[in-house]
Formats: sequence, structure tokens, C-alpha cells
Amino acid sequence: MRVLRVWIVVSVILMGFSASSVFAQEDAATIESKIVAMEKGWNQAFKLRDTKTIDVLLAENVVLVNDDGSQQSKAEFLKLVKQSKSSDEEQVTPESIKVHVAGEVAIATGIFQSKGVENGKAFVRRDRFVDTWIKSGNTWICVAASATPVTH
Repeated sequence: MRVLRVWIVVSVILMGFSASSVFAQEDAATIESKIVAMEKGWNQAFKLRDTKTIDVLLAENVVLVNDDGSQQSKAEFLKLVKQSKSSDEEQVTPESIKVHVAGEVAIATGIFQSKGVENGKAFVRRDRFVDTWIKSGNTWICVAASATPVTH
């Protein structure tokens, strides 16, 4: 009888661990969905020159590395977005996004395409991006973003 009770207790504990693993996976899936939505929101806000939305998504001390290797502060980036004309660059929805969750950090990777006019010439570019998001209170905020040209 004692062995049966121990077995039942062990079984309940193991079921609890299994259930917590399932809940953790659901939590990761929820986080991934939120990050993908925020990535798409960022792209849409950029397209619409909506600096208020971008301001909310980016940490004050965000590290922004452009596809040419230059860096920008949040203030510089927002100023650039605000000053640019909608015909200068129109960033479209990313072609792909994957999110890797590790605790309260999420890394979004993918490819986005941008098109527009630069120095009077039309362009289309594809960049691979890596954005780092952290949980801040009850929300997620981007603390680092970089882009690298896809040349093949």
C-alpha cells in the first residue's frame, strides 16, 4: 500500500512537470505571436511615418545598427522617419519572421524588403534583420535591432 501511495505521488509530480512544460510551450507561442505582431506593427508604422507607435516599441537606449553598418540613437531614427517622405522608402511586411524565446528575452529574425526612391533612383532591397526584445513589466520592448543586406 505504501509503495502505491509513493507511486501515485510521483505520478502526480511528473504530471505536474509535464503540464508545466505544456504551459511553458503555450506561453512561448503567445510570446512569439506578440513579437511577430509588434514586428509587423513596426513595419506598418514605418510605412505610415507613425513615430508615436515606433517610439512605444523601442527602448529609450535602443541600439540600432543600419544595413550600412552605421548606428543611430532612437531620437535620430525617429527624426529620420518623421522627415522622410512616403515616396523615399516604403518598407513592406517582412517576408519571414522567426522568434526564439529564452525566458524574458525574445530574438526575432527574418527578412524584409524595402523599396522606394533614393537620389532619384528607384530601389528594392532585401535585408535580414535581428531584433532583440525584452519583457518590461507586462509588455515587450525592442532593445536592439540590426539589418544586413541580402545580396544573393
